[in-house]
Amino acid sequence: MAQHEHVRVAVIGSGFGGLGAAVRLRREGITDFVILERAGSVGGTWRDNSYPGCACDVPSHLYSFSFAPNPEWPRTFSGQEHIRAYLEHVADTFGLRPHLRLNHEVTMMRWDGDELHWVIESANGSTVLADVVVSATGPLSDPKMPDIPGLADFPGKVFHSARWDHDADLTGKRVAMIGTGASAIQIVPSIQPKAAKLTLFQRTPPWVMPRMDRTISGAERWLHRTLPFTGTARRGLLWGIRELQVSAFTKHPDQLGLVERIAKSNMARSIKDPVLRAKLTPSYRIGCKRILLSSAYYPALARPNVDVVASGLAEVRGSTVVASDGTEAEVDAIVFGTGFHVTDMPIAERVVGAEGGTLAESWKGGMQALRGASAAGFPNWMTIIGPNTGLGNSSMILMIEAQLNYMADYLRQLDVLGGRVALDARPSAVGSWNRRVQERMKRTVWNTGGCTSWYLDANGRNTTVWPGTTAEFRKVTRTVDLSEYQVVRVPAQRDARPAVAEEVAG
Repeated sequence: MAQHEHVRVAVIGSGFGGLGAAVRLRREGITDFVILERAGSVGGTWRDNSYPGCACDVPSHLYSFSFAPNPEWPRTFSGQEHIRAYLEHVADTFGLRPHLRLNHEVTMMRWDGDELHWVIESANGSTVLADVVVSATGPLSDPKMPDIPGLADFPGKVFHSARWDHDADLTGKRVAMIGTGASAIQIVPSIQPKAAKLTLFQRTPPWVMPRMDRTISGAERWLHRTLPFTGTARRGLLWGIRELQVSAFTKHPDQLGLVERIAKSNMARSIKDPVLRAKLTPSYRIGCKRILLSSAYYPALARPNVDVVASGLAEVRGSTVVASDGTEAEVDAIVFGTGFHVTDMPIAERVVGAEGGTLAESWKGGMQALRGASAAGFPNWMTIIGPNTGLGNSSMILMIEAQLNYMADYLRQLDVLGGRVALDARPSAVGSWNRRVQERMKRTVWNTGGCTSWYLDANGRNTTVWPGTTAEFRKVTRTVDLSEYQVVRVPAQRDARPAVAEEVAG
């Protein structure tokens, strides 16, 4: 019988969520874990997204771990290369390299109810057994490519923003940019000066606010390095400002009118053509889709070598791209900025639970997980950045750290229970949590703002965003309530009978 590595915890992914989980495990005294990473290096989405102009839209000092402050951030909004370097630094500083298993793409995770562990198979043929799985694959990890008729026969370069082809020289080329999301508004200003012609296919215009980015001075960096509490104070101020904004998104969308006027002024400064301005003006409430930040996007669109087509891409005929409204353009390259599989994450197809079904099947009617972490029927399996943990205005690192608190207490509870044991979220608890979240979601701008966004799943339900403050989420994920779980133990005799589920008093 083949011998497989057996660990206490298997972490899937090495982006912010995975590395954060690994650091927290070590701080809890747990060293019996591995980090399974499909690529050849750490970094997650900040490794995969290396397109021109790639940067974060959350201030640097807030977009970093509280336990790993970086006084050397070079800009107020850091670029991809700096964030990736920060994650490499975290891996080194906290001694995570020995736990890393690079080039280990998980192809299947199957719960073994007899042995009470997960059997994790990787594409390289290896198998790991884990008592607990922490899935930190992230919602922005698998690019979404639309099924466009004729695309396979396009003679030029075709790639997604998250899989940028650095061998493709766009200088002097006719380029089609598909989509106007967060990636596209950074790509457009970066490639516009070198492209002979840039045609932007826009299904829905975004709201774009000015990007107040600047170089962080040497004096500021010295201050944060010498007096660390100043960096902590800066982070706290950035956090507090965003917490105060939450009610406008979640309870009083009418208060966003001022923000809307600022965004329109941002457009008016650069877009003088009334026809183009009409194309670029959204018809939905600001905040319904993610508010984008750029001071270079509108100036780029006003350049003579840029055309904005107010319609999505419908067909490709040879080197001709055709929009839904019939507009045609001859292009040499097509760049897709069409987002990711967020509400239909491919990893869910690879997780097989206690009843033999996949997580994707369990979530067919919409993703839901207890406190954004635990899915019913999937014992000792937790997800970081799970259903309804996303944010519309602040740093996801805050939400990740809150979930790491929950993960740590989850493991403590297993220790207290003793023996070979697992926790399985009760369907009633998951359902109750989800109903409360969805009820609160009804008032939010994401549901009432009049748009269709990637926050919504195929059924029109908002299964991605948290309808509250980060402080509130941290409070509800501080500890595990055992009454929301079934305690599962190894059967007394190894036969076909299922494991016993203990009732735990609330």
